[in-house]
Amino acid sequence: MPSDFWTISIDTGGTFTDSVARASDGTVLVAKVPSTPDDPGRALIHSIDVLAEQGLDASNVQLICHGTTIATNAILTSQFSKVALLTTAGFRDILAIRNGVRPDIYNLRVPRPTELVSRENRIEVHERVTRGGEVLTTLTDSEIERVIVELRKVQPEAIAICLLFSYSNDAHEVQLARKIREAFPNVSVSVSSEIVREFREYPRTSTTVINAGLRPIVGSYLEKAQKSLIKSGVTAPFLVMQSNGGCATAIRSASDAHRLVLSGPAGGAAGLIQLAAHHQISKVIGLDMGGTSTDICLIKDGVLPLQSSQTVNDHTLLAPSVDIHTIGSGGGSIAYADITGRLKVGPMSAKAEPGPAAYLRGGDQATLTDAHVVLGTLGSSNLASNLTLDKGAALRVITELANKLGRDVTETALAIVSLSVAQMVRALRRVSVERGLDPREFTLVPFGGAGPLHVGLLLRHLNLGAALVPNRPGLFSANGLLSAGVRLDSAQTLLTPFESQNIESYESWFTAKHIELTQKLSSDGVTANNISFETAIDARYLGQGYELTIPLVPTLSGIAKLPELFHKAHSDLYGHFSMDQPIEVVTLRTSAKGAFPEIPPVRLESGNHSPKAQALLGMESVIFPDFPKGIDTAHYQRDQLLAGDVFDGPCIVHQMDSTTAVLPGQRVTVTVFGDLLIEEVKS
Repeated sequence: MPSDFWTISIDTGGTFTDSVARASDGTVLVAKVPSTPDDPGRALIHSIDVLAEQGLDASNVQLICHGTTIATNAILTSQFSKVALLTTAGFRDILAIRNGVRPDIYNLRVPRPTELVSRENRIEVHERVTRGGEVLTTLTDSEIERVIVELRKVQPEAIAICLLFSYSNDAHEVQLARKIREAFPNVSVSVSSEIVREFREYPRTSTTVINAGLRPIVGSYLEKAQKSLIKSGVTAPFLVMQSNGGCATAIRSASDAHRLVLSGPAGGAAGLIQLAAHHQISKVIGLDMGGTSTDICLIKDGVLPLQSSQTVNDHTLLAPSVDIHTIGSGGGSIAYADITGRLKVGPMSAKAEPGPAAYLRGGDQATLTDAHVVLGTLGSSNLASNLTLDKGAALRVITELANKLGRDVTETALAIVSLSVAQMVRALRRVSVERGLDPREFTLVPFGGAGPLHVGLLLRHLNLGAALVPNRPGLFSANGLLSAGVRLDSAQTLLTPFESQNIESYESWFTAKHIELTQKLSSDGVTANNISFETAIDARYLGQGYELTIPLVPTLSGIAKLPELFHKAHSDLYGHFSMDQPIEVVTLRTSAKGAFPEIPPVRLESGNHSPKAQALLGMESVIFPDFPKGIDTAHYQRDQLLAGDVFDGPCIVHQMDSTTAVLPGQRVTVTVFGDLLIEEVKS
């Protein structure tokens, strides 16, 4: 197979592990294998083997990108390494007190979130600096020796150091960390001033502790994965997707393990930007529905939506991350009758093992996938990894559930689908309508294994103008990794009033950080002409307890425009602003990005408006919400469709990685890139 070099992306999900290999000559290979939650690395190597069987030249791989759920799963299941926390005397209980706000203020019995570090493993350090960085209590060598003695009693697997106001003056943390690392050379030590130089003590502490707890787990996984890849013949640089929508080297990712918590979903967001650019669409809403959950992301004008913090499993994490809204609804979501006899769907999932009953892997509970099999929207054709859906098994579990609900089988299957769609509609409105945006102005992009299965229903329920189903929707997140590039972030809290005499110091910080980040990316193999920067300042009116992130140009004149930009942003978001109110500069932020080698998209061969005969698999009756007795439905093979083909629903489009269901009254047009544009037919 002629090719100059290959780039590979591997995205690990809850049910499947997806892989895409692209050659510089335009050749594309894909693989979709079951995930192996007990050892995610096995699925990664299995993916390489499947790609090699199709013609991948492992020795000619230039780059490999990996989206992983290893950090996500660890924090969701609270399976951290044993961490000892060193913090300033008087702040031992910061992880228990948190921010002092109850999640449900009217519930006196609200359960307390699990503390990241048990109290006996939290050690106080007698030292103190002020918010401005002035030393009030000096850290002595004898105090450090006392702390080391206490640490030996704990015998931690990882150590987190987070001293009060160290983002302003890190001298004590540096002094303490040096001695601790000498005393515990084989234990990972996470230092807050090296990880997150931002204010607010609880999230800064929780971020440092999460980093400490994840480092041994993520480091071990990435080391094993890289060794396995080398055994498979892949010696190319191994990059890992971060929560911020960019990749980093495996070494940096192991050190900054807390930045991988949203590694998997971030690949889909990167893919959305690329897809929107190819089709020249300014507004898209991505809906990534896999086996266990659905991730929703809104993109405007090609800008990746980022948030400076996130909450995962009730813990706050200070790390830039793609703004993604997640719900517990996926193809493997379990449908059941609650104690009142009402139908519920999710958030529990059958996951990869045992999976839906139709997979014939031991699943014995009704799932969303089983409901689609009963309705006919999912046929009996082979899926990824030679999975064959068994309608008899699906019918059995749906019948059992129907008997509990006192309904017939078809009514129960339709109710399961309708309830799942309602959950998705509510989530889509949350990221659009609740933010003052009209979803009808956006193009819906459903992807993941189960996203396109619901595209017709979502298009109609939300009254959207159009939907665009990517060429390989089930592999879209993996494909997005190849367009993400590398990214490094830096931030520094200041808490100073915005005054003209301070502008030069802000510019100096940006300049110094750009030099530092450029050196880091250069050492990672990124050429200087491929590096670009994004800069912003978190600002607020003096006295406010919340701030807005204002993008700007990091020059003297650009920074001087901060008041103008802030007033406008405050007015746009809250409906008012105050020209007379002083502005406070809270945090300076910058990011350095390095682009991956660009490979042009593959264009589809043009057709003759109507699908060719080989594309039509046949006609079968399918049950849709408005057709409970079924309606004759055309079934098409996706890889037989050509650019310019136009056909109407009802129809089902089959492919290895996903299935697209189009309702009666909707029309499909195949684009030049092989994507399916779905619109309502105007009467």
